Amino acid sequence: MAGVSHRALPYALGALAGYAADARFGDPRRGHPVAAFGRAAGRLERALWRDHRGAGALHTALCVTAVAAGAAGVQQLAGRHRAGAAALTAAATWTVLGGSSLAREARTVGAALTAGDLAAARRRLPHLCGRDPSALDEQQLARAVVESVAENTADAVVNALVWGAVAGAPGLLAFRAVNTLDAMVGHKSARYRRFGWAAARLDDVAGWPGARLTALLTVAAAERRDTAWRVWRRDGGAHPSPNAGQAESAFAGALGVRLGGTLHYGAKVEHRPVLGAELRPVAVADIERACRLSRRVGLLALGTTVALRLAVRTLTHKERI
Repeated sequence: MAGVSHRALPYALGALAGYAADARFGDPRRGHPVAAFGRAAGRLERALWRDHRGAGALHTALCVTAVAAGAAGVQQLAGRHRAGAAALTAAATWTVLGGSSLAREARTVGAALTAGDLAAARRRLPHLCGRDPSALDEQQLARAVVESVAENTADAVVNALVWGAVAGAPGLLAFRAVNTLDAMVGHKSARYRRFGWAAARLDDVAGWPGARLTALLTVAAAERRDTAWRVWRRDGGAHPSPNAGQAESAFAGALGVRLGGTLHYGAKVEHRPVLGAELRPVAVADIERACRLSRRVGLLALGTTVALRLAVRTLTHKERI
């Protein structure tokens, strides 16, 4: 590792260790820091809630700033020792990554569908996404799972690693705070249409680079690279979300399946553009293929972001000498 900045190595080692911990153990069953953050954000929401964008912006700013500042303070202390800095990065990486839990939930629904147990699959789907599963058939459930795997590969894996590469442990944890707030208040219900506006917009901004990197890495990891590239470039911007369509369209092309279309969120129905309209419908077997693709994309993202941080830190260190 000659020539590599000594300040970059603890992050690289910590990110690798944290990724390995997520792959081996998944999310902690009890006392998850993200759940603790959600409870604290919920209490602050009850104190600040007003049907106004300004109140929501204040809520979002306080929550994210508290996490980032706290992590930065701990990093400042831990950074005095390489082992401490690496341990902090490992803990933060394990905390924010959700790749193993994502695959586990997807495979649980897939196993129920393979067994012909639609009721069990419908009960489990809300662990992955907010759609109403009550009227979904086998093919629609499989499609929902594959779309959730694609979108959450970006949110739960790649984006976190991107912000870790940019800002270390504070970047990892701040991104997870932003993403969690969006899930809590960023939807367009009567209560959150105004209050959640800031959280939703901040999540869009924070998710922009990782969504596009996810699509690029999906193309690189695909067996059908030409199809993945074509569908991503043609359909990636058709999704109503500025970011979700990037990963979903690339996954559609990589897997050779058709995604998008009509969605049900309780009483609300959304008619979204179809991604990969010329491809075949999703089958139950595609759930496992999507999980394997997600793992390949995650590994590529880990390597890409760690290499980027090493390179930037090394170049910066040389310029100061």
